[in-house]
Amino acid sequence: MTTARRVARVARFAPRPARLIALATVAAVAAAGCSSSDPGSTRPPSSSRAAPGGSAAAGGSAAAGGSDPGFGAEATTLRLGYFGNLTHAAAVLGVADGTFQQALGDTALETSIFNAGPAEIAALTGGAVDAGFIGPNPAINSYAKSDGDSLRIVAGATANGAALVVAPDINSVADLAGTTIATPQLGGTQDVALRTYLLEHNLRVDTTGGDDVSIASQDNATTLDLFKNGDVQGGWLPEPWASRLIVEAGAKELVDEKTRWADGRFPTTVLMVSRTFLEQYPGTVAKLLQGHLAELATIEADPVDARTRLNAALAELAGKPLADGVISRAFAAITPTYDPLADHLAELGENGVKAGTLKEVPDLAQIYDLRILNSLLVADGKSPVSAGGFGQE
Repeated sequence: MTTARRVARVARFAPRPARLIALATVAAVAAAGCSSSDPGSTRPPSSSRAAPGGSAAAGGSAAAGGSDPGFGAEATTLRLGYFGNLTHAAAVLGVADGTFQQALGDTALETSIFNAGPAEIAALTGGAVDAGFIGPNPAINSYAKSDGDSLRIVAGATANGAALVVAPDINSVADLAGTTIATPQLGGTQDVALRTYLLEHNLRVDTTGGDDVSIASQDNATTLDLFKNGDVQGGWLPEPWASRLIVEAGAKELVDEKTRWADGRFPTTVLMVSRTFLEQYPGTVAKLLQGHLAELATIEADPVDARTRLNAALAELAGKPLADGVISRAFAAITPTYDPLADHLAELGENGVKAGTLKEVPDLAQIYDLRILNSLLVADGKSPVSAGGFGQE
């Protein structure tokens, strides 16, 4: 996105006073409650809640338009990736209404829109983006393949909001034999969920030694068109695409993914940061997290308004808004949250192996770095979130 386009978008969606107050509140308590740590240390003791690159690091001065959280060095530019999907609601709104840029202050925000996780991971590892909202499975894959060098998950973003939707004449998992089912991209979070589900019901695919079901990994918009034409018989899709197939193309829901988890929730979107960027510019990551928390608080305070604003933002990205029936159904299916639901991580890794997208359960010991997030939460009187034994908190 060009700077001109980014500036124009921020101006069009100027932050509302309530949102600015929320952001200022988070920033103020964060500055009061932060503790410092050695900016050169990447793995301090797990009991420490100090954020990397504490207040003694260079570049921590207050930036115009944002409050200095006191975590250290800040970058001149933050390149952020996310999807134009409902499951990335906080990102879509945080960019569109200017909350992220307000939090970042003098740090310029540049954004890139992706359709699926593996493409965004390629951009992160290739140096094209510094941080991104993404499904947990691509983050796990990247962390594992890089031996923990590529990224850290610094917060959650969305829980739930994905489903297997199918043609009306498919009434059970057995009816999927011989069909073609779509996912956004090989190795993505929905792709792994589908492959695992099929294997559990003795239906094998290309990565699990069979061809009982064909999986087409493709752009979600393409899936909608192909489903309408009968070329695919369903898809394991994130919102709003699951709802779009149902409302616009006559599909029906066969599996709501949340029913496959013991507690009825699962991580759909997390916020990741390049490991090197996190180490070099913890102050910028802290400000991004301030904006993220502020946007989540705004969504929680008035979900009806958030749904309306989100549809307007998605319309700008896609050229037209979602139908009322689609946005209502899809928005009700998601739960925006800063908790990354780290206690689900082990199962996600195991599912990747079952699905054939990972060769073995990876060592994910340091994939989370929740120290900055937890410092902000504690300073705001909230309980810290757990890394589940898989990193710093």
